[in-house]
Amino acid sequence: MTARTERKFIFLVNPISGTKAKNQLDKLILDAARKHKAPAILLPSVASGDYSFVEERINEEGFSDIIVCGGDGTVNQVVSALRHLPVNFGIIPMGSGNGLAFTAKIPKATQKAIDLALTGKARYVDAFMINERFACMLAGLGFDAKVAHDFASQQTRGLLTYTKQTLKNYFTAVTYPFEIVVEHQVIQTDAFFVSIANSNQFGNQFTIAPQASLNDGLLDIVVVPKMNKAILPFALIQQLNSGKPAASPQERPNTIQYFQAAKLQVRNRGNAPLHIDGEPVEPIQHLQIAILPRAFKLIQPES
Repeated sequence: MTARTERKFIFLVNPISGTKAKNQLDKLILDAARKHKAPAILLPSVASGDYSFVEERINEEGFSDIIVCGGDGTVNQVVSALRHLPVNFGIIPMGSGNGLAFTAKIPKATQKAIDLALTGKARYVDAFMINERFACMLAGLGFDAKVAHDFASQQTRGLLTYTKQTLKNYFTAVTYPFEIVVEHQVIQTDAFFVSIANSNQFGNQFTIAPQASLNDGLLDIVVVPKMNKAILPFALIQQLNSGKPAASPQERPNTIQYFQAAKLQVRNRGNAPLHIDGEPVEPIQHLQIAILPRAFKLIQPES
């Protein structure tokens, strides 16, 4: 690999993520790079997740920073493919949810996010594995995954479309049987959904795991058990406003359960739908989930 004497940037642009117009993005990036005297090139992101062409450029030309212009799904693919290399990752949030970017306090405004990517410092953040699959920030089984599956099939993206799919699925939502094994305890439950989070939100500033941290070496697990749908929204609001991890995973068996662990197993006995970082995945019956401490370096604002 070429010796690095300066930071050199590759911006990967997802042409279809989210709803923001992309026609001015190239100019914004190149103008900002000139302003900050930062060498930068633009390359397309690819739906296949094969970033060997980016790895070649990194190895041959000494690029130090990979900036993903897209949503959580694109971030997942890029980081998964390139995290074995000594590079920093940055995000220009242009997806429908942008959960990782917002958890990391990366600006929503495109120009500010570009300036941060070019000038900010990278710090290690955690990730996690689900069997052999990489996750940057969030995985879910059940209701939220059903929404993700339906959302992926829509012709239009964005918050409005996601909200419509959420409401549509809310009225027809069913519970699924799960067995969760954590710290030698077994939780058997019928639940609307189970969320495993490294970030503190689903996206769009909707927080599900209030105490989650990107670098604490722990996963935050939220289980929403079977309950009357009339009280479910109020239980979620209470969780969002005051949720703290329970001392024991079974401390609150009759309401929303929220706990932390470095690893767990989930037996998905009802073939509940699954998403990883917002992208739909085929149901998996037995999930082995474990934190990856200090998995990659993410460019973030100074804390």
